[in-house]
Amino acid sequence: MPFKYFGKINFTPYTKVDKFADYLHEGKLMGTQCTKCGERYFPPRADCLACMSDSVEWVEYSGEGTLLSFTKIYIAPKGFEDIAPYILGVVDLKEGGRLISWIKDIPDEEIKMDMPVKVVPRIFEEIEEIKLYYTIEKP
Repeated sequence: MPFKYFGKINFTPYTKVDKFADYLHEGKLMGTQCTKCGERYFPPRADCLACMSDSVEWVEYSGEGTLLSFTKIYIAPKGFEDIAPYILGVVDLKEGGRLISWIKDIPDEEIKMDMPVKVVPRIFEEIEEIKLYYTIEKP
């Protein structure tokens, strides 16, 4: 039942990578690596795109990366109206892979493309709908 942690609207089925949410709950940012060719994936994949193998293992990511892009959301999608405005960023992770997340505690005027950032797993204790997420922060 780990994907229940993701919140308000969730279309993610249970898969071979459903432990991703459990790892986030433990404070770990995890991806997968193909045991056949070594290709790494974040977000995690159940099968390797490079060699089509279904043999993958979990690998921990440092969360270190570079801010590729960002945008400020004023008109939020359904379910997120109560937290607008907020800033989302796209991060290229040091170990490979890319993610999108909320930017936390960085003043708007300091946010720059190509700046070094850290992705940090978080848990909402006070909000019932969303339990797990990660934020983009200064390293």
